[in-house]
Order: sequence, then structure tokens, then C-alpha cells
Amino acid sequence: MKVIASTLRKGNVVEKDGKLYVILFAENIHPGKGTPVTQLDMRRITDGVKVSERYRTTEQVERAFVEDREHTFLYSDGEGFHFMNPENYEQIAVPEDVVGDAAPYLQEGMAVMLSVHNGVPLTIELPQRVTLEVAETEPVLKGQTASSSYKPATLSNGVRTTVPPHIAAGTRVVVMTADGSYVERAKD
Repeated sequence: MKVIASTLRKGNVVEKDGKLYVILFAENIHPGKGTPVTQLDMRRITDGVKVSERYRTTEQVERAFVEDREHTFLYSDGEGFHFMNPENYEQIAVPEDVVGDAAPYLQEGMAVMLSVHNGVPLTIELPQRVTLEVAETEPVLKGQTASSSYKPATLSNGVRTTVPPHIAAGTRVVVMTADGSYVERAKD
């Protein structure tokens, strides 16, 4: 189906020259003078080649039909990351390059949205927030107030982030999956 280029977002799948591309980054640029354009960074699904395209915001782009279904993460091995469809218990292996930056945040039993086109997994969408344990962080310094001073910390999945001074190693915290930033102390 044809859509206007300015409506495309990260994770959408478009068809160009008979090939499918998944959008990695989409930005609408409105210069002071001239025509507004939409800058798209895309990855060709067949071979993983990254392409950068620029469209006028009113141009029509062919959007591919993609099925979005909830899947449950099971495990990862040499073949990739394995997910199960909770409706029919079918398992699907997703290659590492499709999972990408989301890999450290995957937890056993986590529900994710998987976009599939003709049985081929294209993109994965994690929950916005995950709860992880702080593996190591610097000790609290006396006299440090609760102002906006943050200290570096390593989470149980190996991701580095910054946390408030009152967070110690072993504390469970909620982080954003998009950038790994600290949200709050876990309430469990």
C-alpha cells in the first residue's frame, strides 16, 4: 500500500525496486527555504546492506504488508534468538542482526512484538522498560546530596548506565530499553 514518506517511522518496512527494506532511522527535515524532505536510513532485508534515501515529504512510498505478532523469548544459541508464538506454540529463530541492540535486554519469557513478512522475521520491538539488577557501581560518597548527580553502574546484562547515588550494587532498577537510561528503583 502506498503511504506518504513523512508518515514512515523506525521499524516500518518499505518495498523499493522489488526489494524489502526495514527503516532504521527516519527524520523529517524542514529547511527554512525549499521543499521539506524525509531522510530514511534503511537496511535491505535480503543481504543486510544499509541504504540512505531522501524523499520529498509528499512523495508516495510503497509500504510492505507486515504481520506484527506477540512472541515470547525462549533462549539464544548459535542459530540466533528463539521466540515462540503463544497462540499456536510455533517457534521461530531470529538472526542476530535483526535483534541488534535489543539483545542485552532480552529476558527469558519476555513478551515482544515480532514483525514477520512471508515467514521471515524483520524487526523486533521490546517493551519500553525492563527491570534489571545493578551488578556493580561505585560506593556512595558521604555528603553527596540527592541532587542530579549520577554515578556509573553496570547492569546484570552488561549494559553500562548511570544511576542516582542512593542505588547500590544488587538493587533492582527499571531502565528504558531504547537507550538504557535509568527510570526508577524497581518496586518488587
